[in-house]
Amino acid sequence: MPDETRKRPTQADRSLRTRSALLEAAARGLSRYGYGNLVLEQVAKEAGYTRGALYHQFKDKQDLTQAVAEWVQETWDQEVGHRVEQESDPVAALLTLARGHAVFCRRDIARVAIALRLEFSGQDHPVGRSVEEGYEALITLCTLLIEAGREAESIPPGPPARAVALAFVGALEGTVIALAGHVEHDALLAARTVVGVLGLDPLAVSLP
Repeated sequence: MPDETRKRPTQADRSLRTRSALLEAAARGLSRYGYGNLVLEQVAKEAGYTRGALYHQFKDKQDLTQAVAEWVQETWDQEVGHRVEQESDPVAALLTLARGHAVFCRRDIARVAIALRLEFSGQDHPVGRSVEEGYEALITLCTLLIEAGREAESIPPGPPARAVALAFVGALEGTVIALAGHVEHDALLAARTVVGVLGLDPLAVSLP
C-alpha cells in the first residue's frame, strides 16, 4: 500500500520549486552575461520551464534580477553566514567565510555581484541598490571580524579595518572567479589568499 502519510506536493510547494529553479538559472545567466544581455526566455529554458511560467513568478527582468540579488544574499546567509556566526574566534570566522564562499560559488554564480555592481556603477537603479546593500553587509561583517581579531591580537595592526575588509572581499572574489572549475583547490586557495590580506603568518594558521 502507498504511504498514506506522505503528502502530495501542494501548489505552493510546486510554485516554490519553480521560483527557486528560475532564480538559480537567472543567477547563472547574470553571472555569465550581466543584466543587459540576460534573455528571459533562455533563463526559463535552462530552468526547465516556459517563459509563461517565468512571467507568472516575476513581472519583468528588473523584478527577476532584484529577486536574484535577494535570493543570493539569503542563500549565502544560510549556507555560509550561519557557519561564520558559529565561530567564536575572528580568524577562524574569516577563514570559514573564505572557504564557504568558494564552495558556495561552485554553482557558477560567483560573478553575479561583481557583474551587477559594475553594470550599475554610478546609477541610481533599484537593482544596483539591492546589490550594493548585500555587498555593504558583507564588508561590514568582515570589518567587524577584523576589528575583533585586532582587539584579540590574533590579527596584526595595519591599514584601517574597513580598507582591509574591502581588500579581503576583493581578493576572495577574484580568486574564486579565477578558480572556477577547479573544485579540488578552490577552498584551500581562497583561504590562503585572505591569510595574506589579513597579514597573518601562513605557517601559523591551520589550513586543512
